[in-house]
Amino acid sequence: MTDWNETCDLVVIGAGTGGMAAALAASFAGRSVLLVEKTDRVGGSTAISGGAVWAPLNAQTAKVGHPDTHEKVTTYLRHTVGDASPVAMQQAFLRHCAEAVDFFEKNTHVKLQARSYSPDYYPDREGAALGGRSLDPLMFDGRLLGRQAFRELRDPLPEFMVLGGMMITMTDAKHLLAVTKSFTSWREGMKLVLRFFGDRLLGYHRGTRLVLGNALAARLFRSVLDRKIPYWLNTPLQRIHVENGRATGVAVLRNGKPVNVQALCGVVVATGGFPWNEALRKQIYPQPTGPWSMSPSGNRGDGIVIAMQAGAALGTGHASPAFWAPVSILEKPDGTQVRYPHLVWDRAKPGLMAVNAAGKRFVNESTSYHEFVLAMYRSNQTVPTLPAFLVCDHDFIERWGLGLALPGGRPRDHLVRAGYLHKADTLDQLAAQLKIDAKGLAESAKRFNQFADAGTDEDFGKGGTAYNQYLGDPDHQPNACLGPLRKGPFYAVKVYAGDIGTACAIACNENAQALDASGRPIPGLYMAGNDMHSVMGGQYPAPGITLGPALTFGWVAGRHAAGAAV
Repeated sequence: MTDWNETCDLVVIGAGTGGMAAALAASFAGRSVLLVEKTDRVGGSTAISGGAVWAPLNAQTAKVGHPDTHEKVTTYLRHTVGDASPVAMQQAFLRHCAEAVDFFEKNTHVKLQARSYSPDYYPDREGAALGGRSLDPLMFDGRLLGRQAFRELRDPLPEFMVLGGMMITMTDAKHLLAVTKSFTSWREGMKLVLRFFGDRLLGYHRGTRLVLGNALAARLFRSVLDRKIPYWLNTPLQRIHVENGRATGVAVLRNGKPVNVQALCGVVVATGGFPWNEALRKQIYPQPTGPWSMSPSGNRGDGIVIAMQAGAALGTGHASPAFWAPVSILEKPDGTQVRYPHLVWDRAKPGLMAVNAAGKRFVNESTSYHEFVLAMYRSNQTVPTLPAFLVCDHDFIERWGLGLALPGGRPRDHLVRAGYLHKADTLDQLAAQLKIDAKGLAESAKRFNQFADAGTDEDFGKGGTAYNQYLGDPDHQPNACLGPLRKGPFYAVKVYAGDIGTACAIACNENAQALDASGRPIPGLYMAGNDMHSVMGGQYPAPGITLGPALTFGWVAGRHAAGAAV
């Protein structure tokens, strides 16, 4: 018999979207909950993400001009996810995602707004939508958390901030870049800057105007505080107790001492997947791989490994073990790294070309970040493509920037000296720096420029879909994504096969219950977030396909464990 130190109805391990959603769902069902987090911050991967939530059939789709149907979205999943995940899990997600969004909208601080125009990532496939399915968290005033909780909220990626702590969206960035060209942009830019400096004068360590995933994490955290759900930080999971085949509680390490917590209704594990577990990466990822993840460094697969020790089994049949993103890396003098995810800002803009070691293009540069890395791995089978190289000219970098190199004439020499940004007067000289084939690069640039002049990419179709064009420059014609590389100096950065989280995890059923090797549910053990085997099967159909299922199945897990109807 276990000697219990604490007792509650539900223990939730991990304070990201999946974990906090489960905690809130069980709390509103009348159960006592303890939220346990191994790091010193709340928010997990959500807090550093773009914050999109993919929730088809939500109540706002018609309002924003894209009425959805179950048949339409099911068709889209069939043509994108296919059999990479069980159809029953896909249908469970579609059955509950809108209901979960409505629940949080009605009962908590979580407020989401559907995008009026945001194409699914494969808009040419049957059943795709051009908007409505992806929602963004509304801006949140971080001051509403209180100073202590605001400091406990995980900070966003520095790349999502300017001026050393001011969060911005893509719309904000466009205003800031145009403050001298438009009165509207000047007015909006001044609002942002004045608010930020006001926060700093009041003693906040960063701006309190929270957007993107940081806003979603803050809204969930404020709701946890409102429900008076106790949360323990700096408390790693050590073991899941199992008695007579049922998960009955957990052993955690708190203040350096082991604590056994009995969970009368069950345990929800949502620790963020395994992107920083080197052994699991080598076992499950395609090769080569490396420490290139954009996820928090604490996401080391603890929950997955400990759940397996408790009898749970990894899922199978997935198309990919991770959700990919090309990542450039700055090595700092102190040995630390700054990683930049090339998600939606630069790759699709007119004038950027991606090449491999032969100097040849291998991909539609404006495709989704997930597809871009898949193309890197395919190309690498015959030509070294890890790393790949993003190449642009003077005009491009001045307008759009390139990774950590900011636009608008901002200083870049420090990035050149650090070896992050490569700069040369000619493409031949750039190829020599990159140690890639100069003739191949010259031929690729010549052909790329011909496509740019004609407005059609005959090789890879850059700018050929609504999703490509959505991320391009609408003022650039005849193709929003195609522009030439002609004006030196020329620039490049190396990009690696990074990820924004793992897709392979513990197999679960429609109630988010962990399954054993025989496919039977383990009573009392639930998974959520990236610790649950991806309902998308490692495919990436649209923006928000990690947070949408995390919110949904976190809610399902919390309610099912609490004995509430699902």
